[in-house]
Amino acid sequence: MALHFYLSVLSIAALALCSSADYSSVNFSYIGPNGPEKWGSLSPAYAACSNGKIQSPVDLVYSDIVLNNQLESLDRNYIPTNATLVNNQFNIGVHFEGKVGDIHINGKNYSLKQLHWHAPAEHRAHGRIHDAELHLVHLTEDNNNIAVVASLYNLGDPDPLISKIEDKLNELENQSHEGNKNAKIALGTFDVEEINKKIHRYYRYVGSLTTPPCTEGVIWNIVGKVRTLSKKQLELLKAPLSVDFFHNARPLQPLNGRKIEMYHYHPNQKHGTQTP
Repeated sequence: MALHFYLSVLSIAALALCSSADYSSVNFSYIGPNGPEKWGSLSPAYAACSNGKIQSPVDLVYSDIVLNNQLESLDRNYIPTNATLVNNQFNIGVHFEGKVGDIHINGKNYSLKQLHWHAPAEHRAHGRIHDAELHLVHLTEDNNNIAVVASLYNLGDPDPLISKIEDKLNELENQSHEGNKNAKIALGTFDVEEINKKIHRYYRYVGSLTTPPCTEGVIWNIVGKVRTLSKKQLELLKAPLSVDFFHNARPLQPLNGRKIEMYHYHPNQKHGTQTP
């Protein structure tokens, strides 16, 4: 019974990730009385935000990282599909309407359903705060399992992925400021081929959603290579949001004994047998 309830909650959370947010149900914030330290008390469904033991985000610290020679590469072959740019109220995201592609983890297929950004980044690398973070959210076919591929950003050259939607982000900002709190902008066929590049290093741990209901059991994969985005792009990702979500990074959560596994590609080794 307990397992069934857990999977039901996970399924609901996963489905919520794939649909546009209903603003009336977004009763949390990143500042004030509904800020992160209060999330767990805002609703019984949010209890894990306070009581959970494997929460996200975390700091990727050398002392907590172990090389796992059995981890396999995160091969991706995302294909173009129809997509919609969405103001989720707590972040800006792209929701896909068709099949984009899968990643394979522990014998399971996880399909890419949506992506979104946080600024500043939620995860840290050895204590360093990055300027933004991209989350690629994947679900198993039954919606009972979530895997996220995350990339950190520093300010620098424009990000090719964001460059494709800059005009649409401006349009989203205009609609949001005109009072359309659930603004959606059709992107047509959206090509994410640029993020198919081989991942030579990533860090994996089991954590949670970083927004309520903070559901646990999420498989996180943080890419070692840091991306860049321009200052203008960073501003575009923030502009449609209200002040309560302008800074939409959840504070770091304790590891509570968890280890972070590292995959490191070596060209002379087969999958699962790489060496440092």
